[in-house]
Amino acid sequence: MSAILSVSELTRAVKDLLEAEFPFVWVRGQVTNLARPASGHLYFSLTDGDAVLSAVWFKRSQESAQPVSRGGEAVNPLTGEVEEGGALSLAEVLEDGMEVLCAGRLNVYEPRGQYQLIAELVQEQGVGDLRMAFDALKKKLAAKGYFDEDRKMALPRDPKRVAVVTSPGGAAIRDFLRIADQRGTGAEIRIYPTLVQGDQAPEQVARALDQVCETGWAEVAVLIRGGGSLEDLWAFNTEPVADAIYRAQVPVVSGIGHEPDVSIADFVADRRVATPSHAAQELWPRRETFMQSVDQLEMGLTRAYAAQVGEKSASFAELRRALLWLSPVRKVERFEETFRSLADRLSRAGEAGVHRKADRAAQLTGRLMRAHGEDNIRRKATRLSAVVQGFYNSTHRMLEGREREFSVLQAGLHGLDPEKPLERGYSLVRVEKTGAFLRSPAEVAPGDTLDIRVKDGSIAATVTNASEEK
Repeated sequence: MSAILSVSELTRAVKDLLEAEFPFVWVRGQVTNLARPASGHLYFSLTDGDAVLSAVWFKRSQESAQPVSRGGEAVNPLTGEVEEGGALSLAEVLEDGMEVLCAGRLNVYEPRGQYQLIAELVQEQGVGDLRMAFDALKKKLAAKGYFDEDRKMALPRDPKRVAVVTSPGGAAIRDFLRIADQRGTGAEIRIYPTLVQGDQAPEQVARALDQVCETGWAEVAVLIRGGGSLEDLWAFNTEPVADAIYRAQVPVVSGIGHEPDVSIADFVADRRVATPSHAAQELWPRRETFMQSVDQLEMGLTRAYAAQVGEKSASFAELRRALLWLSPVRKVERFEETFRSLADRLSRAGEAGVHRKADRAAQLTGRLMRAHGEDNIRRKATRLSAVVQGFYNSTHRMLEGREREFSVLQAGLHGLDPEKPLERGYSLVRVEKTGAFLRSPAEVAPGDTLDIRVKDGSIAATVTNASEEK
């Protein structure tokens, strides 16, 4: 169970964490809400349109501020020396709406629980030889088509072979590898060590990118470096590095500095990311995404299999019903059912006729006895008995004849059953190419395939010789 913290304890914990994580940062933004109290300190906010950061520029740090030209005085932007006339400190001319670049450390102001930037250095954005060189190279390369979106390659999904061009001892590669270890389905990463700062860095970075392409091993190349000032990142604002990225034969991901830092390499690369850690996030999806995709595929496969089985089962049942209906055995069974029905009707009709005759005879007997006397009636009764017996005998003979006819028909139907001869050792031979039953050797030729049906199965055979008996 986690401990319950007081507001002060939680604020101090956040302060310690934030100040340790961001001991020194560069932040670019527009000045707003500028305040100049009597203490000489400057309080303002930095904004980029989407977020606002509070900042304070203490008076002691303003002494090292770069002089700026106002009213015609020329200033060397690198040294800050005034070449003609006087100059004012940036702290004196700072105003709302000015674009500046601030360097300093993050701090948490505990009474308000608010974090702010303690500015150590503030300079106007876009001023200096490096900035002008950056803009000039950017314009040149844009004209040559280095930044065109239609030339940029798509990144592979979940790549298995990744080349990383960076300093092997920097924090950038540690962050990259840490995130890479948590994502994707496993990959091989090769580090191409180079300098990432200094005069020799551009040539080494370009040569490393060329080596990546020459080996043909990597699916994608990653160019990463931690944050820093414009001067620190200058190796990635040079034409040799831009040329190497442009001619690369594999996609190049550029993760130079932090979110506000934008280099020439970022513009030329096939994909620009905010940080080295973000580069790993861009290359490899979260493993949970893969597991969810596997689950969805499994469910889809199960549904498709069930639908396929259901469809085949219904088709099989339909074919089975049709086969049963067309089967010779089924035809014989229908004939037998019809015969039994007719025999029952005939039997019932005969019995009903006999009963009617018997009743009629009893009626007539009574009338005769009353009309003609007992002796006469007895004589007539004797004759009538003979007639009845004769009728019974004729009816019985007729029924026996019908039964014999039924037996003959039943034997004939059984004889027509194609399955019966198979029980006696005969077989049915079908020619596979025509589907017809074989009746003569002339109907086949050597090489034809036969399907031989026997009592309990079938046999496939091939004709090797076919000749008729002479």
